Amino acid sequence: MPAIRAQPLAGLPEIRSGEDLAQLIVQAIADPAELEGAVVCVAHKVISKAEGAVVELAGVRATERALQIGREQDRDPRVVQVVLDESLEVLRSQRGVLITRTRHGFVCANAGVDASNAAAPDQLILLPRDPDRSARALRARLTELSGRRPAVLISDSFGRAWRHGQADVAIGLAGLHPLDDWRGREDSTGMRLQATWLAVADAAAGAADLARAKDSREPVVIVAGLERHLSEEDGPGAAALLRPLSEDLFR
Repeated sequence: MPAIRAQPLAGLPEIRSGEDLAQLIVQAIADPAELEGAVVCVAHKVISKAEGAVVELAGVRATERALQIGREQDRDPRVVQVVLDESLEVLRSQRGVLITRTRHGFVCANAGVDASNAAAPDQLILLPRDPDRSARALRARLTELSGRRPAVLISDSFGRAWRHGQADVAIGLAGLHPLDDWRGREDSTGMRLQATWLAVADAAAGAADLARAKDSREPVVIVAGLERHLSEEDGPGAAALLRPLSEDLFR
C-alpha cells in the first residue's frame, strides 16, 4: 500500500466573491506536477465565498417561527431564519442548535450555516448550492490551468451521533470514488464480508483536516497516495454517500 501524504497549501489570500480559486491554487503550488494523481481537498468556506454563498445579517428579516425559536434558544432570530431558509426539514431543535436536513440532503447542525472564518462581523457563510457541481467546475479549471487532472474534494465539519467532536466529511467530489465496496469479497481469513463499505471520500476529508489547524488559514490540502481510488471521470460525486430516506433507521 502506498503512503498517504497530506500537505496544506500556504499562501492563499482571503477569498472573495467571483475570484478564480483554481488560479490561486495553481499559483500557490511550487510545482504543478504535485497535482498529478493528487486529491485537492478544499474547505467548503472558500468555495462558498468564491461563489457568493454569503449572507449579511443586516438584510435578513425573521419570520414568526424564527422569532419563536430564537427566544427558546436565546439566539439571534436572524441567524435562525437563515438556517431555516437553508433547510428542507428541521429534525431537532434543542440545546441551542437546530439539526436539519438541507436541500442537498445533508443532516447536520444549523444546515451548515456558520459564522467562523467569515470576512466580516454579522456575516454568515452558507454551504455551496451544489457542492458536486462546484467540485467538477474546480477540477476542470485546475486541469485547464495546470495540465494535470487532480481529483477535487470539498469538505465540511460534521458532528457524529453518539460521539463527541466533529470530523470533516466530503460534501462535494469529482474524480475520486466516494466508496469502496467490499461486500461480497473476502477478508484476509477468507470470511465473506457482508457490510464492509468504506467511505473513502470521508476518510480523505478527515486526513486533510488533520493536516491543517482551524486557525491556520490553509483551506486547501493536497492529498497524495490515493491513486487507486481516482477516476478519470468526475463520477457520482459526494451525493453517492447520502443514505436514502427509505434506509434511515432513525426517523
